[in-house]
Amino acid sequence: MKDIPEDLRSIDALLKIMAALRDPDGGCPWDLQQTFRTISPYTLEEAYEVADAIERGHLEDLKEELGDLLLQVVFHAQMAEEQGSFAFDDVVEGISTKMVRRHPHVFADGTSDTPDGVAATWDEIKQAEKDAKGRSPSGLLDDVPVVLPALSQAVKLQKRAAKVGFDWPSAAPVLDKIEEEIGELRVEVAAGDQEKTEEEFGDLLFVLANYARHLKVDPDAALRRANQKFRNRFAMMEKSAGLQNTDLADLSLDQLEELWDRAKRQEKEG
Repeated sequence: MKDIPEDLRSIDALLKIMAALRDPDGGCPWDLQQTFRTISPYTLEEAYEVADAIERGHLEDLKEELGDLLLQVVFHAQMAEEQGSFAFDDVVEGISTKMVRRHPHVFADGTSDTPDGVAATWDEIKQAEKDAKGRSPSGLLDDVPVVLPALSQAVKLQKRAAKVGFDWPSAAPVLDKIEEEIGELRVEVAAGDQEKTEEEFGDLLFVLANYARHLKVDPDAALRRANQKFRNRFAMMEKSAGLQNTDLADLSLDQLEELWDRAKRQEKEG
């Protein structure tokens, strides 16, 4: 039986717990079986659960989800330490050094005093870091992670292209492009070409992401809020149907739309 650390509020306690779970002598069989690759999906999932708690405005859940996300960092660091690659302290030192280096207006004699100025300085320093490490990609878009959510990836690609001037000057012409893409989508839908329909639908989503960028809207966050709104209204519909001892599946489309409109009114009334 492993000893439980005394001060469970200490990061050292979490590190010791993780080390105990990964100890071949009496550790957890499941934890011992994991690798960077098998843990990676959990890391992504926990990050999304943090975002979900923020969207719901539930700080108690946020506290718990941040702990789950921190565990993922500790887990990866423990596996790396076992391989002799790096330890948790190295991760902390690395990010601390990076934050100091990329904020010269706070920790040195830099002069960035606006959010845009800070972002520009950040990008310049980040590029200099890559150059120093010999990691500069051959193309401007090469280091945009392909595992990013599709909408987020689209925005990041567009931001990179905008750095060399490949961008619309304002939001208005992007809206015109959206209408153009809708027209092209209509043509392929009418033609019944599934492959072309999917392609045009993707083009439409890409331009919508670009429009969101020009409006300074996070399309991923906006869609998450829309999803939550749908969840809330649908739950109201289910509750209303339940009060009438009725199942939603037994209602006509007109009746369902009536319940939906009622849910929207209830939502507005608070």
